[in-house]
Amino acid sequence: MVNRSFQSLRVGFIVTDVFAIVAAWLGAYWLRFQSGFLAVTKDVPEFILCLQALPLVVIIALVSFRYVKMYEVHRLTRARRELQVVAKGAALTALLVATITFANRYEYESRLVLVLFGVLAFFGVMFLRRIAWFIVGRLRASGYNQSHALIVGTGRLARRTVRSLQQSSWTGIQTVGYVEDDPAKRPADLPVVGPIAELPELIGKLHVEHVFIALPMNRYAEARRVFNALSQTTVDVRLVADVPALSALALTTTVVHGMTFIGLRESPHHGINVLVKRAMDIAFSLLALLLLSPALAFLAFLVKRSSPGPVFYRQERCSLNGQPFQMLKFRSMKPDAEAAGPQMTAIGDTRVTRIGKILRSTNLDELPQLFNVIRGEMSLVGPRPERPVFVQKFTKTIPNYMSRHAVKCGMTGWAQVNGWRGNSSLRKRIQYDLYYISHWNPMFDIRIMLLTVKHMLWAKQKHAY
Repeated sequence: MVNRSFQSLRVGFIVTDVFAIVAAWLGAYWLRFQSGFLAVTKDVPEFILCLQALPLVVIIALVSFRYVKMYEVHRLTRARRELQVVAKGAALTALLVATITFANRYEYESRLVLVLFGVLAFFGVMFLRRIAWFIVGRLRASGYNQSHALIVGTGRLARRTVRSLQQSSWTGIQTVGYVEDDPAKRPADLPVVGPIAELPELIGKLHVEHVFIALPMNRYAEARRVFNALSQTTVDVRLVADVPALSALALTTTVVHGMTFIGLRESPHHGINVLVKRAMDIAFSLLALLLLSPALAFLAFLVKRSSPGPVFYRQERCSLNGQPFQMLKFRSMKPDAEAAGPQMTAIGDTRVTRIGKILRSTNLDELPQLFNVIRGEMSLVGPRPERPVFVQKFTKTIPNYMSRHAVKCGMTGWAQVNGWRGNSSLRKRIQYDLYYISHWNPMFDIRIMLLTVKHMLWAKQKHAY
């Protein structure tokens, strides 16, 4: 089905992309040769040479953007995917322009200009696209540019799909009803508009553009009937995966010789991503230690004066692949706190010292773990480390618990900034940890660190005792 609104949006993106590329090309020339920000040691190329190359640069950019599928527009397009394709498009454009420029020995050639052009092109295109999507999202939330959808199924998964679409008003997708063969199944939120066999007629009658197949796993055989019923239509069809145990993970698909493989457990923590994360850990940890060194010294003094015993507390925890290490903390309990064996901290725990209550409620007792991060035993962001005795226990009783150890443990994490820390729901913590592992990117880490600082300074810490 050809959607005219998408065609208009694609044309709009092409126009804004051309504007961004032109601005990036001219801006790179200005920054390099005229701004005074960068030293110029050679003869400055004439501006007319920059203008003469502009048409070729625009053509290369549009071809590159089309190649990396920047103009595949869908109502469910997310910012993360667009960030990736725009980065690929800008990099490919700069690379092709550099190759053609140096291969043909054009008079206007500058490596720094090409680097600046690639960076400016990425930020310019991304900025204009985010503005465009923001406007489109607001219009859709106000009732404009709507499309209709049917949900095949009436069970838990189908109702959850309806709620997700209703809460994502930026998509402009309105669910008009369920499709179900069993007449006894009548959800309260939306009507059942008909059986599967009548799908083609329902699509035309209700002006449906999207069909979501939300059947439980024990009814997946019926999906073939749905596909057969939709074979004479051009609607957008999506299968909602019913994988409750892995609901936090991002499913991926890979096609090899016509065979489609669905990835259920894949981690982005490999290759260059490991180096990027490690570099971020070292840089931010050293900066934090430099800025917080007076505070660390003062807290150490308070701990030492508040009760007898050492300043630091070392405890064995498990990190990457379940490997044990000695985690550092400011001591917040009495020296004989675990004379009766390992146990979780509870509300009103008498083992906690007076200064320890303040340290634990503000997470300041965790600051010495910056040294663990620098040593490579921990990361700034990741699943919180657990003690070996509890790891052995939870591995046997909690599904997918060991998946948390696919990455290094962290000083803070996605579960913690969402309130799931300490003696809280372990299943919820695992759900958030698995989401973090499968959706990791550098900006996600920065977001979690900023939220951690915000919660430490202004928010009351849940389950902090």
